[in-house]
Amino acid sequence: MLGRKEKREKNKKKKWLKITLLVIGLLVLIGGIFLFAFYKNVKDTVNNDLHESVTAIDNDLTKEKMASNEPLNILLLGVDERENDRGRSDTMIVLTLDPSNERMQMVSIPRDTRTEIIGHGTVDKINHSYAFGGSNMSVDTVENFLDVEIDYYVRVNMEGLQQLVDSVNGVTVTNNLAFTNGSYEFPIGEQELDGREALAYVRMRKNDPQGDVGRNERQRQVIEGVISKGASFNGVSKINEILSVLGENVSTNMDFSDMSGLVTDYRGARKDIETYQITGDGTTIDGIWYLQVPDEEVQKTHDMIDDFANGL
Repeated sequence: MLGRKEKREKNKKKKWLKITLLVIGLLVLIGGIFLFAFYKNVKDTVNNDLHESVTAIDNDLTKEKMASNEPLNILLLGVDERENDRGRSDTMIVLTLDPSNERMQMVSIPRDTRTEIIGHGTVDKINHSYAFGGSNMSVDTVENFLDVEIDYYVRVNMEGLQQLVDSVNGVTVTNNLAFTNGSYEFPIGEQELDGREALAYVRMRKNDPQGDVGRNERQRQVIEGVISKGASFNGVSKINEILSVLGENVSTNMDFSDMSGLVTDYRGARKDIETYQITGDGTTIDGIWYLQVPDEEVQKTHDMIDDFANGL
């Protein structure tokens, strides 16, 4: 039999074991509440703030494609939208995700491309489609121009990029062209940018020999920098601020379940990225400069997107 001293020691060990288990259980509970709140915040932001349906896209058909893990075409719109001005889509990219072959293709459409604006009855610069009819008219116009089916669209207000960069405490970019934009100077090489600097960095176009091509590259760098910072521990600690900025500056016809499906089933597409920029000839019509894209180039681009989606 145990003596009194041994019993006291045994009871003390049991007591500390219970306390330890209680603390562990409390930490697990707190972690679970945090994860639930995080999940709920993201879901609420996507479904209530980011989600915006468009009639130009058949959502039921898109969901069937996702369920079968078929390739998807996503129209990315970068809009320079300011107060009391809807703005124009200065960046238009058709992103094709091919999950079976774990690859993606990005086709950039120059903003000055001359084409029919569907639903407006005019022939104009393709980026005017957003000014005339928002995301819906942009989707219709791109589908008609390239004869492809768009499954999702994502619109990002570039004005909100400044807030987003600041919400993750700045981004790192590698600049390949020394230039000045307003009061901001950008030397060649790696540099840290805050929100105002990042906005000036992505807006410069006229002094870039590559024009829209160069600006699109700078936009991609900044967006990649935001994603990298947002995925870090410090970024997660500011998730509410990041979600608030996204809710005010991003619109998409995806809901939370769609985004979850893309993350789960299409994430391998990031392994192999191909890019293409539509080309054409500059021309002036009635005093307005356009990019006239030949029919052969339009057909080539259509075939490129179609073949990519078919695994060719």
